[in-house]
Amino acid sequence: MSATTLPIPTDAGDLPGLLWLPEHREEPVPGLVVLQEIFGVSDYIQRRCADLAALGYAVLAPQLFARLDPPIVGIDDWEDAESWLGEAMTLTQQLPWERAEADAIAALGALRAHGAVDSERVGLLGFCYGGGLAFAAAASAAEEDRPPTTLVSYYGSALPSLLDRAGVVTMPSLHHFGTADDFIPPETVEQIRQAVTAGGAREQVRFELHEGAGHAFDNPHPFVHHAQASDAAWQQTVDFLAETLPLRA
Repeated sequence: MSATTLPIPTDAGDLPGLLWLPEHREEPVPGLVVLQEIFGVSDYIQRRCADLAALGYAVLAPQLFARLDPPIVGIDDWEDAESWLGEAMTLTQQLPWERAEADAIAALGALRAHGAVDSERVGLLGFCYGGGLAFAAAASAAEEDRPPTTLVSYYGSALPSLLDRAGVVTMPSLHHFGTADDFIPPETVEQIRQAVTAGGAREQVRFELHEGAGHAFDNPHPFVHHAQASDAAWQQTVDFLAETLPLRA
């Protein structure tokens, strides 16, 4: 399934986004804004977007690194893992967090405004860098009384610094973490769990731990991939979306 380009209006000019629409749609469908890892809208992220569109969702991935000079879509270096990671970290540091968050919120608005999308049923899904960004965007949208319908965050790397905003992120949410994450240790994961679930009081917030999986375990790069965790988390995500963002209202 191929994507088309959708300009996303923002306060700093249009930002390019990649849009996937499900085939054979007969009525407006629910939508998902997918937010990238530190590697940009890579081939992997594009495949996940296509997977979601194949389920029946309209999917928009804002190209956040298009803000950089020169603009970048995604990096896919399968040879040198250290260089791959180092380049991605450098790119992320060049993009101000506030700009990325504003762009994520703008993408949510652009998808809601698309004629093929049910504007009342649009969610956020993010991986790694995008997992934290999705949480931050969900908080800002909720503060503006336009929260996303649902939120899925894969090992949100910025979540430890965002827990003061957990009080407004009350929509149905799913969080994935690996138990062998070198970037987010178990004690920090537990702090995140306590904050986002309000100590277990929010039944609509789910927290999944994947035994033996490290950070970015869903990415197919052999440096980080954990096949069992990837398969399990994706099935949990599909089931969660079917419940919280059903294809038919």
